[in-house]
Amino acid sequence: MLFAKAGLSPAAISSLFVIWSVTSFVLEIPAGLWADVFSRRSLLTIAPLLTGTGFALWTFAPSYLSFALGFVLWGAGGALRSGTLQALVYEELTRHGAADAFPRILGRTHAMGMLAVMAATGLAGPVVALGGHRAAGIASVAACLLCATAARSLPGSRGRTERGPGYREVLRAGLAEVRRTPAVRRSLLIVSVLMGTAGALDEYVPLLAGSTGAPASVVPLLVLLVTAGMTAGGWLAGRGTRWTAGLLVLAAGCLAAGAASGRAAGLLPVALAFGVFEWAMSNADARLQEQIGDESRATVTSVAGFGSEIVAVLTYAAYALGSTWMGPGSLFALAAVPILVVALAVRSAGRREDKRRRRRTP
Repeated sequence: MLFAKAGLSPAAISSLFVIWSVTSFVLEIPAGLWADVFSRRSLLTIAPLLTGTGFALWTFAPSYLSFALGFVLWGAGGALRSGTLQALVYEELTRHGAADAFPRILGRTHAMGMLAVMAATGLAGPVVALGGHRAAGIASVAACLLCATAARSLPGSRGRTERGPGYREVLRAGLAEVRRTPAVRRSLLIVSVLMGTAGALDEYVPLLAGSTGAPASVVPLLVLLVTAGMTAGGWLAGRGTRWTAGLLVLAAGCLAAGAASGRAAGLLPVALAFGVFEWAMSNADARLQEQIGDESRATVTSVAGFGSEIVAVLTYAAYALGSTWMGPGSLFALAAVPILVVALAVRSAGRREDKRRRRRTP
């Protein structure tokens, strides 16, 4: 709405989204390297400041150039955070002998983030009604400043003076871990496909809800139902991880059946499916953290983020192409296929781990 009010055409607005995506792609892995070489806490502090600066440009100097620069700053801030937070939290928990708590903390962090988004969405209307887009922009900048303050309060992680290795050494170490360790490659694939597919599908939930024939006033409630499912899934992360493969198969079935039903009630099993996806993503991320070393932890984690972006783009492209022949229900049902593939990969990884444990047992 802000862009349209400034006189931008749909094509110009689309170009801004392209700039945002390209920035995230280009900086994803370099940001992971920075997090492994410098202070992770400092990067997490800088990230929201970059995003807030972009929002300030949009608020006080609205123009295409400001919008484009704002998206570059937002993409840079997102890249600095991606992989860095997971690496810092896992490393600090390990130092305190509490690494097992990582999936629970990560899942609940995501859950609280979704609750915050829901609250902000609900407040956006009254804020804009009272103070216009400038009031919403100022509130957004203030939120970013609060994020930076919260990041500064995190435990300080090791920076370059303590770690020693530079960019080349960290990059080589990260690539070596991926190349030499099949378990790391499997985990990267699982995290990338799961996050990329579920993350992309989430953007199309309003279209799925609208295709059920529900009244326009009910569609937001159906979308809220799916968001609530995701929030519950994140809150329950870290529990029952041995059932991951089976629950992913169940989730794929719920997604396909609920979406293909063409009914508003079908959003209930879809919400259950998205809850399982959120739960499984936190567990898969935790599994990845267990398999990689501190030396290049953020770098390897950023590779997973990069992979999920690629999968998301492929999902967007597939949805766009498929939409010429099929409706949202059929497209969501087909999206259950990659989830089933992930379930099989999780099952295979679990069997390999069981075999290794049996060999170690006298």
